[in-house]
Amino acid sequence: MNVVFALSAIVILLATIENKMPSGMIGAVGVMAVVGYILNTLGNKTPIVNQYFGGGAIVVIFGSSYIFHSSVVPTEVVENVTTFTKSGGFLSFFIASLVTGSILGMDSKVLKKAAVKYIPVIAGGVACAFLFAGLVGVVLGENFFDSIMLIALPIMGGGMGAGAVPLVEIISGSTDLSQDMLMSKMVPALAIGNAVAIVIAGLLSKLGQRYPSLTGEGQLIIGQENNADEAQEEEFPITVTSLGLGALLAITMYMIGTLLHSVINMHPYALMIISVALIKVSGLMPRDLERSAHTWSKFVLDNLTPALLVGIGVVYTDLDQIVAALTWANLFMVFATVSGAVVGSAIIGRMMGFYPIEAAITGGLCMANMGGTGDVAVLASCKRMGLMPFAQISSRLGGALMLILATSLLQLFL
Repeated sequence: MNVVFALSAIVILLATIENKMPSGMIGAVGVMAVVGYILNTLGNKTPIVNQYFGGGAIVVIFGSSYIFHSSVVPTEVVENVTTFTKSGGFLSFFIASLVTGSILGMDSKVLKKAAVKYIPVIAGGVACAFLFAGLVGVVLGENFFDSIMLIALPIMGGGMGAGAVPLVEIISGSTDLSQDMLMSKMVPALAIGNAVAIVIAGLLSKLGQRYPSLTGEGQLIIGQENNADEAQEEEFPITVTSLGLGALLAITMYMIGTLLHSVINMHPYALMIISVALIKVSGLMPRDLERSAHTWSKFVLDNLTPALLVGIGVVYTDLDQIVAALTWANLFMVFATVSGAVVGSAIIGRMMGFYPIEAAITGGLCMANMGGTGDVAVLASCKRMGLMPFAQISSRLGGALMLILATSLLQLFL
């Protein structure tokens, strides 16, 4: 296996450096898989990094961002990876596979119980994030309200396209602040917040190892499995047919979300989550199909995660922007926001019967990161990819709630 990978890596890296990589999926997947595997291995074997900072995941994200935006990698290769990750749909395919497989692999009773109690966890994280950011802003000489609106709100708002951009339009339309000024303030906060969330995810995983009572090791509800139906425990053969059916189900669920989006003003991911959850709790899906979807999600998770993290590093992680925004004031307020999200969601999560660390990761960090890409990075950092459905609820439904909250705050205080 190692010999085969080494030979493949030599060929692919040589073709990359010589700018002979073919365009499209074959070229993009080749270089992303090789670079992702190498950086992931290095991160998992590097002391301190592998114990406290997310290991391979964080090294892949920041390492690939540096490598691909240096003079080593030809521009054509970078553009191909960017196109494949974004408009090529690689990220959407990955998320659809994990969400579909994770939800269909849950116990129906646990899913119903978690859904009812999860929104308060998000609300607790948001409340503490706003409070912490405002107080730190006041200590640093900033306005309490401005610290919330310009730092905390965009960080908790669900990323760039679904968060910062509409927030800028909402705030600029209600104030005399220009869109350029608002973007220059919000975008660096988002970038730093995303990086801080990834690092804290790794630290929370380490905390769980030291204090096992705080974590379910990927389970959300205390005392119950949240990612494995009883049917999953039965022996289920992995075949080409089962993998194919699982992939087809993931694509179908994403298409359902897309079709519903044309008539319902919600993000396709959110509509996909609701659709899959309804199908699961209704019992309409045959068990074999549920197992196929779950098996496919595991296949994607085990084989494609490092490659996707390379795409996130190349496309969504601007190291220059992060470094330029690293003023002490920005750093403290961003850290206060993310820390508040963790503390609030952990406390309320424990009150709701959830493990504090899993609640903090999904209800806190997955609100504070940059949407779907941030969810993948955060969950990879703490090795809890099975929590993807809850992470997506935070990013999509929680992000939508932030837009409503922004409008309400502006109406109340301006």
